[in-house]
Amino acid sequence: MEIGAPRGTKDILPDSSPYWQYVEQILRKLCRTFAYKEIRTPIFEHTELFLRGIGETTDIVSKEMYTFTDRGGRSITLRPENTAAVVRAYLEHKLYSGSVPAKLFYVGPMFRYDRPQAGRLRQFHQFGAEAIGAKGPSIDAEIILLAQQFLTSLGLTDLKLYINSVGCPKCRPVYRERLQQALNDKLAGLCSDCQSRFERNPMRILDCKNDSCKELSRDVPELKDCLCDECSTHFEYLSSLLTAAGATYEINPRLVRGLDYYTKTAFEFQYPPLGAQSAVCGGGRYDGLVEEIGGPSTPGIGFGIGLERVLLALEKQGLLPETKNTLDVYIATADKDYLTTAFSLAAKLRHNHIACELDYSERSLKAQFKQANRSFARWVAVIGEEEAAQNKVMLKDMQSGDQQLISQDDLITKIKTEMEDDGLGWTQC
Repeated sequence: MEIGAPRGTKDILPDSSPYWQYVEQILRKLCRTFAYKEIRTPIFEHTELFLRGIGETTDIVSKEMYTFTDRGGRSITLRPENTAAVVRAYLEHKLYSGSVPAKLFYVGPMFRYDRPQAGRLRQFHQFGAEAIGAKGPSIDAEIILLAQQFLTSLGLTDLKLYINSVGCPKCRPVYRERLQQALNDKLAGLCSDCQSRFERNPMRILDCKNDSCKELSRDVPELKDCLCDECSTHFEYLSSLLTAAGATYEINPRLVRGLDYYTKTAFEFQYPPLGAQSAVCGGGRYDGLVEEIGGPSTPGIGFGIGLERVLLALEKQGLLPETKNTLDVYIATADKDYLTTAFSLAAKLRHNHIACELDYSERSLKAQFKQANRSFARWVAVIGEEEAAQNKVMLKDMQSGDQQLISQDDLITKIKTEMEDDGLGWTQC
């Protein structure tokens, strides 16, 4: 029986990996512009980190985590998101002793047991940024603008930015009580998930995708009417900063996100053409998370962007980069006797960062040219009896068809000059 990839996972094949490299190059350059530094945390963590950080009442913890007991009897979980892990690393390595706020970003795989569909996998990849240590709305605005600039730098249009305030421990209990009062008579009509959320976390009912639950909760009170002065002022200032920066946004009073640690600011970027999986970025403030994990009271804010969904959006808008010119030079030999010469020349080209390939199977010269075409080689350097005797190659330009006899010593300079003149722009790593 042939073994395939586990359900909900996907191989990123050589034809697709250049698109990932392209996206990652842009996000790394942008994070440098905003002064965010990369952090890499383990793929698995102690399960308690997510129980305390994300919240036991969330769907992620109750339904979607990949949790197992290791050989030492410890409960381990593959990370379903990375904010809790970044905060754990922030505390463990005393990153608070450096500049404040600590501005960090990450790229990597996350794991959730979910029903696989387009844009939603059980192993998926996220780009995220976290700013830990600043409590004012200006850092909220910066984080939102970082996410927005990443998406627009890729050329994406038709994006929708939604913002909301989900309150804080002072004002949220007031809203919780009003929400439960409004839904009490409708409880029987809610889905089983929302019935269980009614006592544990009624705000999550606002995030339910069930049409019946949406209708039953349509006229419930809005959280903005229960915000304390601090939360209200924070949100008003954030809104004014986004407006001053030229950001277009809508206030969505039902936006609560799916994680318990959010306080005050919550936001989401949607790309409507993706349909049900239109949310490409989500984030918010988490002023109680550091303390929940065991540190001192420390404010923070961050976001996560699903890269699979971003790539789907780029594909829909025809924005994936041209990547077929992946080979600079193909070295073709007229006879196996010249393989040593070809191998030596390839080593020199590669040492000078010129991508090249040669024949390893003693194929005919015609077959080697076919392979060069399949590899989208810009040039073919032919070594035959005459060329080998003169320490030269016959260099053929596969775009123009022109060819010339050139010494091997001059080949590197020739190729580099031509590439600079072409202005090739971005090429895959």
